[in-house]
Amino acid sequence: MPSATFPTAARLHRPTEFSAALSGRRVARGVYFVLTAKVVVSTEPLCAAPPIARLGLIMAKRFAQHASTRNALKRVVREAFRSCRLSLPAADYVVRLNRRIESVSLSALKRAARQEADAHFVKASQC
Repeated sequence: MPSATFPTAARLHRPTEFSAALSGRRVARGVYFVLTAKVVVSTEPLCAAPPIARLGLIMAKRFAQHASTRNALKRVVREAFRSCRLSLPAADYVVRLNRRIESVSLSALKRAARQEADAHFVKASQC
């Protein structure tokens, strides 16, 4: 049984990968995040590794002014993705911050963000 890790292969790296994933369909939208997914179609030979779920994060500075807030949100979403990555369909997922973060404690923000991220990934696994 494979472990629930977050390897480099499960991340989006290049701007072209992000733009391709953002051209997919919007899976979920919540208070803080928008989840967009684009199904991966393997064009490589059958002996290559099968496609997997990959994650990209867009946390704009205009929505979260402090770097500590942006980094905390990224860590929370990565952890939510890591815990359910093996149950998700093979697709490129982009989680984008979609509204300004209000003045709230960081621990309360992380709890709310984790609940929302978990709900979005559950919805994505059902599609």
